[in-house]
Amino acid sequence: MASEADKSFEEAFRRLEETVARLEEGGLPLEEALALYEEGMRLAQGCQELLDQAELRITRLQEAFAAYREEASRGLHEDEPIYAPGDEEDEPLAEG
Repeated sequence: MASEADKSFEEAFRRLEETVARLEEGGLPLEEALALYEEGMRLAQGCQELLDQAELRITRLQEAFAAYREEASRGLHEDEPIYAPGDEEDEPLAEG
């Protein structure tokens, strides 16, 4: 079985929803309910970590773009295309 860190956000979130639904149905033996609760907590933590990573990537992109725009406003990049950090080999986001 893949660890929670190896799952996509969507897969982990879907599994978390299923786990919560099973717990909300009730009628489970205590040990099974505890095991499901523990699994749900691991899944929730994994989802939060993935969201935190995505938020950090977005923040870095916004900061890079803001820095570029600041430099561009001073005429430092008039003829250079705009790239996301690490994407210099890809298509530019915009022309300078």
